[in-house]
Amino acid sequence: MSTNYQKTTLLGDTPQRTYTTKLDLFNRFAEPELRLAIAGLGLRPNDIVLDAGCGAGLITAWLAEQVPGGLAVGLDLATAHIQHAARRPESGLPLTLAQGDMVDLPFEAASFDLVWSSNAINHLRHPVDGLKTIARFLKPGGRLALGQSAFLADMVFAWDARLEKEVTLAVRQYYRDKYNLDERDTAHVRNLLGWLKQAGLNQVTAQTIIIERTAPLSEADIVYFVEGVFKGYWGHRVQPYLSAEDWAELEQLCDPASPHFAPRRPDFHHLQTFTLVTGVT
Repeated sequence: MSTNYQKTTLLGDTPQRTYTTKLDLFNRFAEPELRLAIAGLGLRPNDIVLDAGCGAGLITAWLAEQVPGGLAVGLDLATAHIQHAARRPESGLPLTLAQGDMVDLPFEAASFDLVWSSNAINHLRHPVDGLKTIARFLKPGGRLALGQSAFLADMVFAWDARLEKEVTLAVRQYYRDKYNLDERDTAHVRNLLGWLKQAGLNQVTAQTIIIERTAPLSEADIVYFVEGVFKGYWGHRVQPYLSAEDWAELEQLCDPASPHFAPRRPDFHHLQTFTLVTGVT
């Protein structure tokens, strides 16, 4: 198996890297919408499916529920993600896990009826080449399903589009600086449909799902915004890229102890997108 991750990964992924909590928070937050997307795939009971870049394994379990007579395989580069997924309490599901690189898959060619990959292809330095590699592991007529968040900018502060835009630009600049990227390196991810066509897939289709939450939020959703977004994604990363005034306002909106805490505002209205693009071998 290849170990030269600098050549294949764009966002610093290695077997040692982990962001298990962030992955779990998002998947639990978006569970109703993600489950509907999976159910819409129309999997057959005996299908063999691969979750490529499975992260903490929650979606792998949901895929396994759809194939009671088949098998769902979760594969991820990060050792900690696979270890976390193996500790999940779900039992009795046709599910197995493997640590490995999605562009150097440890499986036989033409092994799977479906390959699912969510928020993972954008981590590849050469996504079309990666998709061509992955497609070789599909059976004839098999499907490749790519899910990706945020083709459209998320709406968190519905009452202040200007501040929201500044925060979005700041966090993007932080990650470009962190991984020494040019803006164009991360600008192409919305072209999943084009990538699948370039990789030789047929019958390529796309569907975008809206994930929407309004006040009053559940406590679980508040935890997602605080831990997954405010701390896990924004946090002090954005401070150097914002004006002092904007940073002070953002702190108030993101602090649960503040009277201005955004998720408890009666006008809180959140929107984000999840796009699923599928193609057939």
